[in-house]
Amino acid sequence: MRLALFEPDIPQNTGAMLRLAACLGVGVDVIEPCGFAWSDARMRRAGLDYLDLAELRRHASWEAFRAARAGAPGGRLVLLTTAGAEELPGFAFAPGDTLLVGRESAGVPATVRAAADAAVRIPMRPGARSLNVALAAALALGEALRQTGAFPGKATT
Repeated sequence: MRLALFEPDIPQNTGAMLRLAACLGVGVDVIEPCGFAWSDARMRRAGLDYLDLAELRRHASWEAFRAARAGAPGGRLVLLTTAGAEELPGFAFAPGDTLLVGRESAGVPATVRAAADAAVRIPMRPGARSLNVALAAALALGEALRQTGAFPGKATT
């Protein structure tokens, strides 16, 4: 299971998703360009000391990300989007899936949407536009890990 960030705009959200993935043992792909200057200091400020635990791959472009995926065994590309045809509670995740989130300001372009194997939305109450991208990633990643039995460690009672 992996989490992919398409051209993220906000370093704090990027740091939160890197921390989420580090804590859950999930690899992260950052598809550039980012809407901010990437620096270790900025990412450390946003992700605290968890960045050393993160398995991070940076890709110079969408095309570079696609080429890297083509050269490696992998599962589906699952786009999280407010315009998704499938709802999160009914979607069946697989262990090799990569969950893709879009830019905070614009989501993903049509070419990226068309490349996804599935488009999943998180149902919300009427009138709500969208969740913060890091929160959406956490909800979907948690459900994907639950379904596939891939949460790290075991809960204690």
